[in-house]
Amino acid sequence: MSAIENSRQSVLLHTWSLASSPDITVLLCMQIAPTILTLTKTTPYSDSAMAEIYTADTPAAVKNAKGLHLITESTPNGKKVQILLEELKAAYGTEWTTSLIDLETDEQKESWFLHLNPNGMTNSSFSSWLLNCCLQGKIPILIDNTLTPPFPVMESSAELLYLIDMFDKDCIFSFDSKREHSEAVQWLFFWQASGQPNQAQHNHFCKSAPEKVPYAISRFRAETLRIYDVLEARLSGRWTGVPREYLAGTGKGKYSIADIGTWPWVRSWRSAKFVDEDMAGFPCLLQGIARIAERPAVQRGISSLYDSEENPELRVSTIR
Repeated sequence: MSAIENSRQSVLLHTWSLASSPDITVLLCMQIAPTILTLTKTTPYSDSAMAEIYTADTPAAVKNAKGLHLITESTPNGKKVQILLEELKAAYGTEWTTSLIDLETDEQKESWFLHLNPNGMTNSSFSSWLLNCCLQGKIPILIDNTLTPPFPVMESSAELLYLIDMFDKDCIFSFDSKREHSEAVQWLFFWQASGQPNQAQHNHFCKSAPEKVPYAISRFRAETLRIYDVLEARLSGRWTGVPREYLAGTGKGKYSIADIGTWPWVRSWRSAKFVDEDMAGFPCLLQGIARIAERPAVQRGISSLYDSEENPELRVSTIR
């Protein structure tokens, strides 16, 4: 304790419960020096509070699911988790059940969905059009019903990390080396934080925006291609002199969550309005895309098994 007290910088863990939401515990980390303050006013999650992730209008297929349950639609983010689950099934016999969301019906904006994934809730003082744009949940959601109470996991990359931590005991899709694990997480986060947002915005301004905004299209196009070039540099060994087949791991690398988290997006470069001429400078990236596409579990993870139109019996909707 004395070493900590003598440190010029300490971390204050300040935990308290919001008066308006007693079930929500907030953790605030602040740097202070040179002493440590300890605050004990906290309200932990209760079993009953966590059990309330399921509400009266939660679809029965979700509420009554056992074991792992995935709520998804076959978007690039949905495909990430679908692929890893299929890989885990092939490697370990991992079982799960699936519910499909039809994003065209806005089911992901319903309150039962937002209980599972609050990403999408917004300030009611926003203008009505912005509120309508923002108030929507995000898929996929992974629910672990093997825990009591059930534990929902949001954010596709967090779901990949959860699955390898809980179910990849032999590190087939991850690494037991801390260094290699860190490498995989770095590339997973690189795509999540840099590639995915820029490609998504490029998609939006090219295909969905109510009016063409040339600057936005040019900006997100250039940044997406720059990020593709970062991936190309990694795989080609441009700076290391060592070509690789996969993003993380020693030598040529090993297929892992770093690739699973990136591949569903980069494989869709044509639908992102890029053409062969745009991709000509990324031969190693294109080879990597083709290499991963050959995996049987990957093919299952992007198949019509996860299409709500092809599998209406798996489609969930609000109980009314």
